[in-house]
Amino acid sequence: MSIKPLIILPDPILRQVSKPVERVDGDLRKLTDDMLETMYDAPGIGLAAIQVGEPRRLLVIDLAKEGEPPAPHVFINPEILESSDERSVYEEGCLSIPDYYAEVERPAAVRVKYLDRDGKLQEMQAEGLMATCLQHEIDHLNGVLFIDHISKLKRDMVVRKFKKLAKDKAPGKMAG
Repeated sequence: MSIKPLIILPDPILRQVSKPVERVDGDLRKLTDDMLETMYDAPGIGLAAIQVGEPRRLLVIDLAKEGEPPAPHVFINPEILESSDERSVYEEGCLSIPDYYAEVERPAAVRVKYLDRDGKLQEMQAEGLMATCLQHEIDHLNGVLFIDHISKLKRDMVVRKFKKLAKDKAPGKMAG
């Protein structure tokens, strides 16, 4: 297993729509293991493959709290089948937008179908934080970021900040 570098805003890769996974094999399982290790190292609770530069419909989630044993979930080709009318608001963050958090309103519950790590078809009814996390990560697979769910003014400020940070870190830039 290895920790992969995270793709950070404003990298255009984050806006790509991920392709369906064609087959579940050893290479894909190694990628899921690397993604879990990367997510734990960050630390985060969810990670989409596109965030490590792999435009495939794959994501990992682990909502175990500190001190609890890991409880990793692997979702291959996840698809939201139903969303509740009831809404909930969570303060969201993103490993690809470090140190920025905003309240986002989403459906409170979702029903998702997906393939598990062994390629078996599964369905999950999720609510609370799991529902929010699934929607956030599935958005990544569609080139959507959580900042797309906040006001344009706040989103523009965040994007400008990260573009400036990226420019300041560009090779050949003299330290000030």
